[in-house]
Amino acid sequence: MNIIDFHVHTFPNKIAAHALEILSGNSHTKYFTDGTLESLIESMSNAKIFASVLQPVATKPEQVSKINDSAIKLNKCDKIFSFGAVHPDCNYKFIRQEFARLSSSGVKGVKIHPVYQGLNIDNERFIKILRLAGDFNLFVMIHAGFDIGFMGNDNALPERIAKSLDLAGNNCRVILAHMGGWRCWEDSIKFFAERENVYIDTAFSLGEFTPNGDNFYTSQDQCKMLNSQEFTRIIKIFGANRVLFGTDSPWSSQIQCVKDFDSLDLNESEKNLIFHDNAAKILGLN
Repeated sequence: MNIIDFHVHTFPNKIAAHALEILSGNSHTKYFTDGTLESLIESMSNAKIFASVLQPVATKPEQVSKINDSAIKLNKCDKIFSFGAVHPDCNYKFIRQEFARLSSSGVKGVKIHPVYQGLNIDNERFIKILRLAGDFNLFVMIHAGFDIGFMGNDNALPERIAKSLDLAGNNCRVILAHMGGWRCWEDSIKFFAERENVYIDTAFSLGEFTPNGDNFYTSQDQCKMLNSQEFTRIIKIFGANRVLFGTDSPWSSQIQCVKDFDSLDLNESEKNLIFHDNAAKILGLN
């Protein structure tokens, strides 16, 4: 089976080491690659992952064009795809131009991260982005739930996302990272299980995350996420046709994520959908 990892991150080589140290310090979690594209490709080979999809985050409006230039270029490769980026502080005309450019170049979606972008997902600026993405047939990957580096921040909680989707209309299609809401998983079921325009991904949600060794986490319970039974239950509720395999590399080991997912009590058809078929359909690989 050709496994597709729909949720990974890399950084430009010149800043990768610094970015990982900052982000690891904020989240107190271990990283499993050196943050570069080359390291990701090596990790993919070791994990027998056929393709990965970068999910870049623009933390400043001026980063958007450059990130999208890179996304367009990467999408011409065989095994690395990329979503584009957008920032809510960009003006509407510019966002429209960027969405047109991405869509015409074959990029399939954009990533937004309300926590890192400092704005509630139900703010009108994000709602306009969701509407506009729908107009250009672009998926929107949304960081959903709490963020491990900013615990307590409520910018992207499921209730807020649901409100934004109601206001944006059914024309937009979204992928909610981290099983629909990191550490808000019952609310993910409550607000999204019946919405056919909502996919979820599996990134950074199964088992336990790995501390970086700075002793911030004082018990194993603090590192727990969903156990295999809870994780499988959410998949069954949403349906395997609306779930995408993702690892959040470099914050999880791709090898371990593949092993953990493959061990779940799912049939081969369900695993095929999540490991490959759903992603291939979105990426136009079928």
